[in-house]
Amino acid sequence: MPPLTDPTASRPPSTNHAWPALLLLTTGFTLSQAFRTIAAIMAPPLQAEFHLTPQQLGVFAAAFHFAFGALQLLMGIGLDVHGLRRTVLAVSPLMVLGAAVSALAPSFAVLVAGQVLIGVGCAPAFLVCTVYIARHFAPERFAAVSGAILAVGSSGMLLTGTPLAWLIEASSWRMGFWVLGACAALSWLAIARWVPEPPQPAGLPAERESLGQAVRAFGQLFRLPHTLGIILFSLVTYAAFVALRGLWLGPMMMQRHGWGLVAAGHLAMVISVVALIGPPLFGRADPGPRGRRRWLVGFTLFVAALFAGLALGPGAPVAVALMLLMSAVSGYMALQYPDVKDAYPPAVMGRAMALFTMATFMGVALMQWLTGAIASAAQAHGVEPFAAVFGSIAALLAAGALAFRWLPQPPSVTASGR
Repeated sequence: MPPLTDPTASRPPSTNHAWPALLLLTTGFTLSQAFRTIAAIMAPPLQAEFHLTPQQLGVFAAAFHFAFGALQLLMGIGLDVHGLRRTVLAVSPLMVLGAAVSALAPSFAVLVAGQVLIGVGCAPAFLVCTVYIARHFAPERFAAVSGAILAVGSSGMLLTGTPLAWLIEASSWRMGFWVLGACAALSWLAIARWVPEPPQPAGLPAERESLGQAVRAFGQLFRLPHTLGIILFSLVTYAAFVALRGLWLGPMMMQRHGWGLVAAGHLAMVISVVALIGPPLFGRADPGPRGRRRWLVGFTLFVAALFAGLALGPGAPVAVALMLLMSAVSGYMALQYPDVKDAYPPAVMGRAMALFTMATFMGVALMQWLTGAIASAAQAHGVEPFAAVFGSIAALLAAGALAFRWLPQPPSVTASGR
């Protein structure tokens, strides 16, 4: 294995042959984006049917992300040791099973169990895309290609805007799970039929690692001083956006501003569309290791300020404007992927991306659980719950940005100067 502090290694150049397989792999990521944002629209009918408190709603939304995040280390080992196609085909059928369990759930406990199964089934969805890009596209194209794939995959959020709201009003929230489960089954069949196992890229060991060797490689990642800053930052950035779009948007607009479910669905759809624009633009504008980290810190603090504005309880027009602005700049998070790619060598790229993805989605789970608990506590003490929720998110974003800036930097940054 090459030394973990050496981030330099050549990649094969991009070819047109890489795109069809990558786009088919992205269908799983698209479904993952849909499943992780259903709570924003399903929250009102779920609260009505199961009599959920805000804290229980947070548990429902967090269950997917806890399962998703907890499996990332194993998914990284699977990708590096067993290959991309085999890992996806072995795990993703749990998406279909989890959707069926959720659709048939007679109780809140079974509903949460279904979310856990879906989270496990989605676990390799985006990780497999980033590893595929890192191994089959030229290094200088990583940021642009990963940004484009983020935009394509994030279109899954469109399904959980107006279409899901219409479907719930016409049928029920259970039908939403049935439809998404059917789409997940089609994604699995397409990958099984048309995506071959990619050849092992140059620079990786010819012999397959043992499980013990793979786990020890993860241990080496944790011993690197710059890993802590990456993890702490990853815990809060995407988590903040998903907490808004995937959980609190619908309840806030309906309870604070008196909107209906379909109107909230329209807003979720618009926010999702705006969010699709940013990742490819930021990917193409990638300023390199040193400038990239400055952008990441600056935009995170800006988004923290927008959340603080929501906490102040503005009227509906100002709240919508703040959320649209937040969505427009959220594409800056696409720069985290090349940041991680530059920090670690190719032999452990699957595990490095897995560690980053684990931190990202465990952060989503923790933030959704935590903000649910904060909302319940705020209600118990007579405080407006959304003010407490958005104020806490703003504080967490600011803390994560400062940790990312002041903790040790990776060699790719220190070599170019602080």
